[in-house]
Amino acid sequence: MTQLESLMKDHFVEYASYFILDRAIPDLRDGLKPVQRRILHTLFKMNDGRFHKVANVIGETMKLHPHGDASIGDALVVLANKEYFIERQGNFGNLLTGHPAAAARYIECRLTDLALENMFHPALTDFVPSYDGRTEEPVVLPSKLPVILMTGTEGIAVGMATKILPHNLPEIWEAQIDILEKRKFELYPDFAQGGLMDVSEYEDGAGKIELRAKIEPRDRKTVVVREIPFGTTTEGLIASIESAVQKGRVKIASINDFTTDKVEIELQIARGSDAKEVMPQLFAYTDCSVSVSSNLVVIDDRKPVQLTVSAIARTLTEQLKEQLKRELEYDRDQLIDRQHWLTLEQIFVEKRVYKQIEDKKTAEAVRKAVWDGMQQHAALFVRPMVDEDVTRLLELRIRRISAYDIERNRAEIEEIGKKIKAIERQLKNMVKTTIEYLQGMIDKYGDQFPRRTKITKIVAVDKKAVARQNLRLSYDKKSGFFGSEVRGDEYKLTVSEFEHVLGIAKDGTYRVMNAPEKVFFTAPLIHADLFDPDQGAEFIVVYRDKKRIPFAKKIKIEKFIRNREYQLVKDKEGKVDLLLPADETGRIQMDFVPAKRQRLKEAVFDLGELDFTSPSARGTRIAPKPVGKLKHVPGAKSAGKKASGGAKGAGKRGAAKAADEEAGEDGEQGDLF
Repeated sequence: MTQLESLMKDHFVEYASYFILDRAIPDLRDGLKPVQRRILHTLFKMNDGRFHKVANVIGETMKLHPHGDASIGDALVVLANKEYFIERQGNFGNLLTGHPAAAARYIECRLTDLALENMFHPALTDFVPSYDGRTEEPVVLPSKLPVILMTGTEGIAVGMATKILPHNLPEIWEAQIDILEKRKFELYPDFAQGGLMDVSEYEDGAGKIELRAKIEPRDRKTVVVREIPFGTTTEGLIASIESAVQKGRVKIASINDFTTDKVEIELQIARGSDAKEVMPQLFAYTDCSVSVSSNLVVIDDRKPVQLTVSAIARTLTEQLKEQLKRELEYDRDQLIDRQHWLTLEQIFVEKRVYKQIEDKKTAEAVRKAVWDGMQQHAALFVRPMVDEDVTRLLELRIRRISAYDIERNRAEIEEIGKKIKAIERQLKNMVKTTIEYLQGMIDKYGDQFPRRTKITKIVAVDKKAVARQNLRLSYDKKSGFFGSEVRGDEYKLTVSEFEHVLGIAKDGTYRVMNAPEKVFFTAPLIHADLFDPDQGAEFIVVYRDKKRIPFAKKIKIEKFIRNREYQLVKDKEGKVDLLLPADETGRIQMDFVPAKRQRLKEAVFDLGELDFTSPSARGTRIAPKPVGKLKHVPGAKSAGKKASGGAKGAGKRGAAKAADEEAGEDGEQGDLF
C-alpha cells in the first residue's frame, strides 16, 4: 500500500505540474498558453501573405499539440477574436451575441502586420523537440508586445486559477514609456464589449471592477441597451431581464433585440412605470450590472506566481528593452558579417590575390596561396579571416571577378558602415531606443485600438430602495400556512422581497422572515405584519401557563436570526391571551377559576406598572390564583381592587393598547390585530 501511495503521489504531482505549466496558465514572457503559442508559430511557418483555411492551420498545429483538434480550433477562434494577432475572414462567431464560429473548413485566417512585426524572430528563438520528436516548437515567442496584459486570459489548473483582464494596448505602451522615464502610471482594463466601468476597487489587478451596460432612455416608455458588460452576451442579458420580469422585479412589457455588429436591445416599459424607475431596477436585478474579479497568476521561470498589473508592466518593459537590444546586436552582427565579406571580396579582386593561384598544382597549395595573399592586407580586414572565408573566396566565379564593380562595392561597404554606427548609437542608450520604439508603435497602431470601455464612478443601486412590492402574503387558518404561495383570507400583506415580516402564534412562538413562500405555524397566527429590523417591534404580552396562572411583560423584539423560531411563553403548554402595542394603557380585569370557600373572585392589574424586559423573560405574575377569564379594560390607571395574597405588589410598570375582547374559560382569545 505504501508503494502504491508513493506512486500515486508522484503521478499526481507530475500531472498537476504539467497542467499548470504546459496547459492552463500563460507564460509571463510571451503571455501565451502552449496551444496559443503553437497556433501562432504554425501560422508564421505557413505565412505567404494569403489566407489559410482554419482547418489546414489546425491540421498543421496538431504536429505540435498532443490534445486534439477541438482544443486547437477553439483556441484559434478565441485568439482571432482578440483582433491583435490573427486576421479573420468568414464567420468567427459573435462576442456580443454569443453565437459560435462556423466550421473550420469554411473560415480562413492569417497573421496580422502587428504580429508579424513584433512576435517572431527565428534566429533569436529557442526551440525544443515537439511531443513526438518529429519537429521543433518554440519555448517562448520572442514577443515585443505586452501580450499578457493586452489580451487577458482565463485558466483553471490543479489547485489554482488565473483571470487576467484585457487592457488597452496604446495605454500599456504609454505606461511603458512612463516606466522608462520613471514616472507614475496607472493601467485599467478595457473590453471589446464597451460598457461602463468603476475601477475604484481594482487594486492594481488584485481586486475587482464593477461593470454596467450602457443604457439610454429613448423616451419615457422605451430604453435601449447600447453596450453590454464584459463576460455577458445579449442572449444572456435578455434571459436575465426576462427572469427579473417573471419574478415581478422589473416592469418590462416587451424586449426586441436588433443586435448586429453593434448592441441594440430595445425594452418597452409596462404600464404604470417609466424609464426613470426601470433603469435602476435593471442595474439591481439583471446582468446589466456585474462585478468581475481579477486574479493575476502567471508562469515565471517555470513557476506559478501571483503578480500585480504594475509589476507585470515593469517586467515586460525590461524584457522589451532586452529583446530590442538582442535584435540590434543581431542586426549589427549580420551587417558586420556582410561588411567583412565585401571587404575580403574587394581585396581578393582589387589586389589581384586570385592571380597567385594560377600556377598552383594542389588544393592545399591553392588555399595557402589565397591565405598568404590575403594576410598581406590584414590591416584592411574588418575582423580576422578564417578558413571558411578562404572557401567562399575560392567559390567566386570568373564572371563575378571579371564584372566586378569597384565603386558599387565601396558604396555598399560605406552604407553598411553607416548602419553599424547607427546601431551602435542605439545600443549605447537603450532607454531612449526603447521609448522611440514604443512611440513608433503608438503612432502606427494606436488609432486601431481606441478605448472602448468608459471609466466612471458607479454608485451602487440599493436593491431595497428600488424593489417593487410584488409579493402578496396571506394566512390560511385551516392549514396553518402563511406566505406568498398560500391562498388565505387572513393577514393579507403586499411586500417586497427585501422587507421583513414578523409572525407571532397563539402558543407564543414567533419568527422574523423575508417574505416566505410557505411557512407552517403549529398554533393559530395572532399577528403578522411588516417588521423594521432597525426599529424593532414593541408589545405587551399577557399569557397564562398550563396552571392558568397569568403573566404580563412589555418587550421589544429587535435581535433575531431570520427564519429562526423564538418563544415568548416559557411554559410549552401556555398560550398568549392578549398581544397589545407597548403604548397601550388601562388594566387587565381577571376572574379567578371558581373554587370552594372562595371569597375573592377577581383581580385587577394596571398595565402602567410594567417595564421593558427581554422577550424570553417569564414576565410579571399578575394574579395569585388560576384565572378563568381575563380582558383588557382600556383607560386611565385603574383605582379598582388589587388582588389579595400573592397578587399584592406583584404588578410592575408598563403601557397597553385597547382590546376589549374577553378570554373564554379555556383561555382562548380572538385576534386583536
